[in-house]
Amino acid sequence: MQSFEIDKSDLLRIETALEGNDAELEGVLREYHASEIALLFEKLPQEAKERIINILPTEIASEVISEMHEEQAPGELLIGLDPEKRSEIVEELDYDDATDIISQLDEEDQQEILEDLDQEDADSIRALMKYPEDTAGGIMNSDLIKVNINLDKKDALEEIIHQSEEMEEFYAIYVVDNEGVLLGILSIKSLLKARPEARVRDLVNTDFVFVKADLDQEDVADLISQYNLTTIPVVDEQMKLLGRITVDDIIDVIEEESTEDILKISGVSEDEELSGNWKDAVKSRLPWLIINLATAYLAASVVRHFDSTVAQLSILAAYMTIIAGMGGNAATQALAVTVRRISLNDLTDKQAYNAVIKEFLVGLINGAANGLVVFFIALFYDADPMLGLVLFLAMTGNLVVAGLTGASIPLILKRVGIDPAVASSIIITTFTDCAGFFLPLWFASKLLLDSHHHLIHYHL
Repeated sequence: MQSFEIDKSDLLRIETALEGNDAELEGVLREYHASEIALLFEKLPQEAKERIINILPTEIASEVISEMHEEQAPGELLIGLDPEKRSEIVEELDYDDATDIISQLDEEDQQEILEDLDQEDADSIRALMKYPEDTAGGIMNSDLIKVNINLDKKDALEEIIHQSEEMEEFYAIYVVDNEGVLLGILSIKSLLKARPEARVRDLVNTDFVFVKADLDQEDVADLISQYNLTTIPVVDEQMKLLGRITVDDIIDVIEEESTEDILKISGVSEDEELSGNWKDAVKSRLPWLIINLATAYLAASVVRHFDSTVAQLSILAAYMTIIAGMGGNAATQALAVTVRRISLNDLTDKQAYNAVIKEFLVGLINGAANGLVVFFIALFYDADPMLGLVLFLAMTGNLVVAGLTGASIPLILKRVGIDPAVASSIIITTFTDCAGFFLPLWFASKLLLDSHHHLIHYHL
């Protein structure tokens, strides 16, 4: 299936169908997948969304709401529905999806929805709402299949069939004792192939991966990726089974964490919603821009320190911006690679050292290569090999600075307990800007202004 993108013709079809009766609208909606309808909701007013949800069968309506992004406020859409329809939709949702949606609402609206639900469903959702949303407990689903270790094959199969009646899918069967303590994983294949007299305790695999409910969701994603799992059980401190996390939940986590890291590296707060209004954007970004302004003044002070050099060698002004800009780009590359390595796993001292050395060598080689280019440009346009040498040395030096800072700054911040994705870019930009101005001016003052010939040449 090809990925779906909102097309004007699709939106026009829905808007036209909304002008007709419910039967016509339902006929058009049948041609779209639930995830496609959720995308179309981004362009529709609230009244249209409510009408569509009311028309759709409960199973599809619940899927549409679960596919909506948080900034589309699926909880607000639920509140606007008839209580009976709303309850049907919520009870059709997986517990983890229902919890995520209901948690977005204020306490009064949460209680209104939960009071209309079946007692078991309400209790399950309330239990999940106790966990922070970015932990294993916050993303787990309490819907699972578990069997007692003392059961025989026949009773275990009957229990599995009974528990799976209201589940769309399951990837694992969990084995527990009488107290609900997780003891292992049972393979459905081994159970089916076992002799009729076999017991669960003879078939259980006690070598399994699990997570505690308070583990950060990013660490859960790392574990599932590391062990190539489709699901992972969640337990409490006493190893009692609480729920499971499936790979589709982790895909959402990876998307969320990647978005968060990209925004942080760009100096944008994770609190800013991608579809938020301009006021939220200004509030989120202005503090970082002010900090950037302060660091820009630091770089400008370097130029002021060499004002006599700039006055005598005004041609350097054009080249300095190139050298500083190249340093910023190189540092961003090194930063992106290092932050990604840190996010995948904690680096040992040796790995961190090797990462810094690698970026130093990359900066040195790339700096020399780019330095040669600007050397020949200066030789061709300005007919001055000494100017070319200054630019070569400055370019090489700044890209070395870029590599070293791009790799070492995030590692240092991580070591002292500061999120490297948040503060690294500003610190690194300061280094590369300052070095990008300082190095060509310093080398010029030493190699060019000490020569009387060059003073005369540039005065002319």
